[in-house]
Amino acid sequence: MPEEITVLLVDDHALVRHGFRRILEDEEQITVIGEASDGAEAVQMARALCPRVVLMDCAMPGMDGLLATREITRTCSETRVLMLSMHSEDTLVRQAIEAGARGYILKNAMNLDLASAVKRVALGDFVLCTQLSNRAEAASGRGSGLTRREVEILQLIVEGKSNKEIATQLNLSSNTVGVHRANIMRGLGIHKTAELVAYAIRKGLVDIP
Repeated sequence: MPEEITVLLVDDHALVRHGFRRILEDEEQITVIGEASDGAEAVQMARALCPRVVLMDCAMPGMDGLLATREITRTCSETRVLMLSMHSEDTLVRQAIEAGARGYILKNAMNLDLASAVKRVALGDFVLCTQLSNRAEAASGRGSGLTRREVEILQLIVEGKSNKEIATQLNLSSNTVGVHRANIMRGLGIHKTAELVAYAIRKGLVDIP
C-alpha cells in the first residue's frame, strides 16, 4: 500500500475547506487530519499534527498564508506547503516560493487536479500550475549564463515535464535533455530539481504571466 499522506487544510472559508476535503478524501492515500481558518491557527496545528502537506490559502485575514508558510517551513522541517490562491501575479508566486512553499496552484484553474498536486508535493516535487508557466523566448538574455536551449528546457522543467516529455516536445533524445539538465544545475550551483524550479521562479529565469 502507498504511504499515507496527511494533509492540513487552511482557508478562511469553511465551504472551500469542505469542498477540498471531499476532493482529497476521495483518494485512499490522502487523509485530511485538520482544518484551520487563518494563518496563526495553521501554524499551531502544523506544529501539533506534523502533516506531510499543508494546503495553504494565500490571502487570509490576520496572519496571511505567506507569513504562515514561512513560519511552518521554519519550524516543521518534514512538512511541505502547497500554496493555493485566486491570484496569479508573479510577485505573489515569488513571495510564496521565497517563504518556502513547494508549489503554487490556482483555485480557479480549469484543469486543477488537487489530489495529484498534493501527492507530488508530498514526494518532494515542486508544483506550479500550468496557467502560471509561459514559454520564455527572451529569458536567455536575463544574465543567467544559460543558453537559449537551456532556458527553453528550464521552462519545461518548471512546468513539471519529465526528460522524456521534454525530449518529445523539442525533438531531442532523452540523453541530450539529461545532459542539458545537468549542465543547467551545475551552472547554477543547484543539486535538486525542486530547488532549481524555485530558483528559476525567484530569479525570473522563466516567465510567469
